[in-house]
Amino acid sequence: MSERSSLRLIVLGVLLISLIGTLVARLSYLQLVAGDSLRAAAANNSTREVIAPSVRGLILDQWGRPLVANRVSLVVSVDRMALDREEDDGDQIIANLAGALDMPQEELALRLVPCGQEGAAPPPVCWDGSPYQPIPVAKDVDTETALAIMERRSEFPGVTAQLEAVREYPRPFNANMAHLLGYVGPVSQDQLDEQGDTTDPARLRSRDIVGRTGLEAQYDDQLRGIPGITTLAVDTVGRVTGTLDITEAVPGNYVVTHIDAHLQAVVEEQLLAAVERARALGNQGTSGAAVVVDVQTGGVLAMASYPTYDPELWVGGITRKAYERLLESKALSSNAVQGTFPPGSTFKPVTTWAAAQEGYDLEGTYDCPSDYEVGSQTFRNFESEGFGPISLQRALEVSCNTVFYRLADEMWLTAGGNAATLDSPDPIADAAARFGLGRPTGIDLPGEAGGLVSGRLEKQRTWEERRDNWCASAKDGYPETREEDPELADYFTALAKENCLDGFRWRNGDAINASIGQGDTAVTPLQMAMLYAAIANGGRILEPHVAKAVLTSSGEVVREIEPVVTGELADEQTLEWLRESLAAVTVEGTGRAPFEGFPLDVVPIASKTGSAQVFGNDTSIGWFASFAPADDPRYAVVMMVTEGGTGSAAVGPSVRAVYEQMFGVAGGVVDPDRSVLIDGEPSADLPIVRADGTPITPGMRTPDLTGDGQDAATRRGSQGLL
Repeated sequence: MSERSSLRLIVLGVLLISLIGTLVARLSYLQLVAGDSLRAAAANNSTREVIAPSVRGLILDQWGRPLVANRVSLVVSVDRMALDREEDDGDQIIANLAGALDMPQEELALRLVPCGQEGAAPPPVCWDGSPYQPIPVAKDVDTETALAIMERRSEFPGVTAQLEAVREYPRPFNANMAHLLGYVGPVSQDQLDEQGDTTDPARLRSRDIVGRTGLEAQYDDQLRGIPGITTLAVDTVGRVTGTLDITEAVPGNYVVTHIDAHLQAVVEEQLLAAVERARALGNQGTSGAAVVVDVQTGGVLAMASYPTYDPELWVGGITRKAYERLLESKALSSNAVQGTFPPGSTFKPVTTWAAAQEGYDLEGTYDCPSDYEVGSQTFRNFESEGFGPISLQRALEVSCNTVFYRLADEMWLTAGGNAATLDSPDPIADAAARFGLGRPTGIDLPGEAGGLVSGRLEKQRTWEERRDNWCASAKDGYPETREEDPELADYFTALAKENCLDGFRWRNGDAINASIGQGDTAVTPLQMAMLYAAIANGGRILEPHVAKAVLTSSGEVVREIEPVVTGELADEQTLEWLRESLAAVTVEGTGRAPFEGFPLDVVPIASKTGSAQVFGNDTSIGWFASFAPADDPRYAVVMMVTEGGTGSAAVGPSVRAVYEQMFGVAGGVVDPDRSVLIDGEPSADLPIVRADGTPITPGMRTPDLTGDGQDAATRRGSQGLL
């Protein structure tokens, strides 16, 4: 054999040995390492799961009134994959179904387009669920129509009609609560992917309905329950050969809230009245919010946002037109939790606290001129009115801006003035942070805004973020604005140049604006409610919560939600002074007019009005912040209306009406039996839920639980609630 042939045999031998080694290694891996997963995959190929959805849990108010329930509905769904197998991509099926359902064909087609695909409508009109899940396109279909669709299967391949439990909103006392309760929708593919490969019985599945916003989203894992699963054995061609396992569905838990449905209805009604009152006074009254909290526990007794919407719009899928109307009206987000606004003079207790910590005498005398000059700038009092030398309490009563301007200016100078560094004191910003501003409160609702505290550190951060834009604008000179208004363009250009070069510097004008809740300070109405709750309860910064407890569908307590203290203000002397001074505001100050004739000797009300200016708006935001009884605080009520004018004129009368309903005030007389709160106070107990899932109400009296003359069990039975 030649030398070349020998070499070739050696190479072939090496290759053969390598191949054998690779095969052995691969077989070892498949048997020893991947054996379990492959066996599981093989088992999956020989089994199929039949899912029986669980019944979603109810959401109840503190007395057991259903706020969200379930009812049975005939739902028509379409299998998108079946449509894709048709030669015309299912166009004829869509046309047939649109005719049968008396629905515009375009609208039906839009509901079937997955979100993100070309031509899709924006969420939630587009399909945001799993691509393998039949898409519900119509609910509450009448029986005759459903039967007609099912009998003509050749015209409707991939179309099903079946009974399903859908969400219902009983609206006790006609309370809306859309932003609180939220809504449900199909599970998204992203949610399915995020949970990974898990065998947890409570895992999400492609046909699941999940909470999207509000309490529905926050407590989705409690409300959703666990579906029933029947595991079937199938042969290689998919025929069922037996039943391997059956697990019963576990109903979702019930979420009991602190919300009192009757009080909620009153607050919603009075917020709307405040908006309409603002408009009647010649203002725009564009939006608003109201919050009522228990100052001792942080429980949210009522919360409203204007504008709002009908939560039923989401049941079965919202139409594109309806969704566009919601976007146009700006009704989707909650102004109470997600909207941020300058607080105006309702912020002055924070500045007072800061001054007290810096050694200012709360019992001293302070000058209240009509204006206060700093360099070339003049900062005016509200309506340019001066009161001369007054006490600090009187400054709060009449809301004298110039007293707080001077306090802020002097504290700024003491901290170093223009020579101060980022490490220098910033008393007002520090006090605001102590009161919980500038960060989310931690409420059990998704999407909460944290707001912003105007101060030295915040200005530095803003400058670092916006410096490049300011410098570019200073260079460009606002050409588009210049075409219409050269003088305004010059002003904007000069401002941009100043911000570009020196926008990080915390000046005395910034501190002066911050002292009266202006400048960059922005808060949510909920934050202000918790701030006034802290003044009322002795300095405890509480985490607000809507939910009170979680129960099983048979009434067993899963967990009770206890109050959470996130911080404390340790100066009781100043807090007591603030409580007395804010009570005087309602007797002798800016809060007096709306409470004329109210029995303040029996139920004293502590309050502070606010009229916050917003750049570009001629009309201020009207605020009214309060707590009561001032001498033994239990409730804080905060309400505001954007472009509403003064808080006293536009908002104050509605806050009074809320207190009248809570304390049972009529004709100047306090009668707890007239209170919208059963027995005149929030429920100390949890509602009782029968073994069949029916909630009943505890308490001495037997109230009308729904506002329509029926008790909860009767209404629930008559409407087929699940």
